[in-house]
Amino acid sequence: MVRGGRPEHAGGALTPRPWWSGPQVLEPVGPDAPFDLVLLDRDGTLNERITDGYVRTPDELVLLPGAGEAVARINRAGSRTVLVTNQRGLARGLLTRADLEAVHARLADELAAAGARLDAIVVCPHGHDECACRKPRDGLFREALARAPWADPARCLMIGDMPSDLAPAAGLGMGTVRVGATLGLGGAVGDRLGRGSRDDGPDELRRGEGHVL
Repeated sequence: MVRGGRPEHAGGALTPRPWWSGPQVLEPVGPDAPFDLVLLDRDGTLNERITDGYVRTPDELVLLPGAGEAVARINRAGSRTVLVTNQRGLARGLLTRADLEAVHARLADELAAAGARLDAIVVCPHGHDECACRKPRDGLFREALARAPWADPARCLMIGDMPSDLAPAAGLGMGTVRVGATLGLGGAVGDRLGRGSRDDGPDELRRGEGHVL
C-alpha cells in the first residue's frame, strides 16, 4: 500500500469546499443539447485506474480506448462536460495540487488530440469523513449544479465505474450509467446520445437499462 504524510493544504478544516477548475459559471447549453450536464468520473472511466494507488504524474495517465472520442461526441452534441473526481491522494500527501494540475493538463492534451475537451473539473481533495464532497456524498455534484444554475438535474447524466460514483447523482435526480469491462465510455455515450433528446432523453434514461443506482 502506498503511504505518505499529510500536507498542510489538504483536509476538511482547511479546504471545506471542493476544488473547481473552469469558468465561474458554465455557459448554458443550446436548445438541441440532449443533456444539460454530462458528469464523468475519472479513474476507471476516462483513464486506467491504478490499483491501490493514484495517478501522480502525467506519464501515469493512460486514457481508456475510445474515451477521447466519447468526450468529443458529448461536446459536439452541445452538452457541458464536467469531470467529478475524488483524489484522496492529496489528503494523504502523495501528490500536491501542482501535481494534480499537471496530470489534468496531460488529460486535456490527450482529449484535445481526439477533438475533445472538458468544460470544468471539480475535485474532492479530502480524506474519508472530512467533507461533504467525497463521493458517495453529493458535494461534487452540488458544486457543478451551483456553477450551472440553469441546469435541471433531471437533464443531467453521470457516467462512472463505481456505485459510489452513481448513487449521489441518482439521489439528486440525475440519470446514471455504469461503465466497466463490458461497457466502456464510448459505448455508453453512443447509446445515450443516440436515444437522448429534449423530448424523450432524460425520462427515458431514468427508466432504461443504463440507469444504475
